[in-house]
This record gives sequence, structure tokens and C-alpha cells, in this order.
Amino acid sequence: MFNEAFWVAVAFVLFFVLFGKKLRGALIGKLDERSDRIRNELDEAVRLREEAQELLATCQRQQREAAQEAKRLLEHAAEEAERATKDAEARLTEQLARREQLAKEKIAQAEAQAIADIRDHAIDIAIAATAEVIASGLDETGVNALIDRAIVGLEQRLG
Repeated sequence: MFNEAFWVAVAFVLFFVLFGKKLRGALIGKLDERSDRIRNELDEAVRLREEAQELLATCQRQQREAAQEAKRLLEHAAEEAERATKDAEARLTEQLARREQLAKEKIAQAEAQAIADIRDHAIDIAIAATAEVIASGLDETGVNALIDRAIVGLEQRLG
């Protein structure tokens, strides 16, 4: 009357009736554990994302600060270079002015020495001409000729 399939179906139904609540509780417990684990993982992921965003914001702020500091350093270096250039130009201008003044002084000394040498030389020639005039007892025409010769001789000696 009842075949094997019927008894298998009855055993199956009895099995679920007797153990259904336990199986359902265990199955629901496993699903609840899994959903709790997923929820915890999601919460951890959100927390890690927030930390990463905070870290990113901190890094970006530090990058901006470093860029500003680099900009300040470059501006300071440019100011220092400009100041050093101005100082060097001022020292060079001062040094050139001193050298120019020294050169002018040397030229003035050389001119004064040349004038003194010419004067001394002219005096020597005049003394020599005077000695000749005195020694020869020349008249006025002879004295004028002697002076003319002395002038020509002076030009030759100086030239």
C-alpha cells in the first residue's frame, strides 16, 4: 500500500517537524552571525575610510605648508641674492672710484714731476747759456742768437 517514496516523504516531514525548530534556529543563527560579521566589516571599512580621508587631508595640508615654506625660502634666497648683488656692485663702484682717484693722483704726480724736470732742465740750459755769455762777452745780438740755440737745444733734448 504505501511504497518507499511515501515513507521517505513521511520521514522527511517528521524529521523537519522534530528538528525544524533547531535547524531553523541554527540556520538563522548562522545567518545572523554572518550578517553581524558583514555589518562589522562594513563599520570597519567606514572607519578605515574616514581615517584614510583624515590622513589624506593631513597630507594635503602638509603638502600645502611645504609648498608655502619652499616659496618663502625661494623668495628669501632671491632677496639675499639681490642684496649680495647690490653689495658687490657698491663695493665694485667704490673700488673703481678709489682706483680712479689713485690713477689721477699718479698722473698728477707724473705731470708735476715732468714739469719739475723741464724746469730743472731749462734752468740748467739757462745757466749754461749765461755762463757762455759771461765767458764770451757777447753783445745783444750774440746773446739773442745764443738763447735761440739754447731753445732749439732744449727742444731736441726734450723731444
